[in-house]
Order: sequence, then structure tokens, then C-alpha cells
Amino acid sequence: MEEITPSQRLHLVMGGRVSDPRGLEFQDPESLHVVGVFSSYDDAVDAWRAQAHRTVDDAEMKYVVVHIHKLLTPDN
Repeated sequence: MEEITPSQRLHLVMGGRVSDPRGLEFQDPESLHVVGVFSSYDDAVDAWRAQAHRTVDDAEMKYVVVHIHKLLTPDN
């Protein structure tokens, strides 16, 4: 069977309250704030930056960019 490589590079921006500000373990994964899915890394970073800036005074809030395309094809 032939491997299919996605032509889109999708990026998810999400965030929530973390147990430790130095880590990525979210306290309540069911209540994560999903900012959106972006086809451009630059757009995802802009969205991440806007949300991170909005919550800059709360050390327990963390937003991240997840490379969905890497999850869809982990061998590439």
C-alpha cells in the first residue's frame, strides 16, 4: 500500500491551565481553549502570540502550537 503524504501543513493552536508553568501537563484537558486550526505556521504563531499576550499575567496559562501534519504522518 502506498503512503499518502498530506500536502497541507496544519497547525493547531490551543491552551489552558498547566500544573507546572515549565511543563505541558494541562490541569483539565477537557476544558482546553482551542483557538483554531491554521494552514500556515506564521498564522498559527500570530494566533498563539495573541492568546499568550492576552494571558501574560497568569503564569499557569499556556498556549501551544501543535503541528498536526507531523501527527498525521509521523514517519516523515
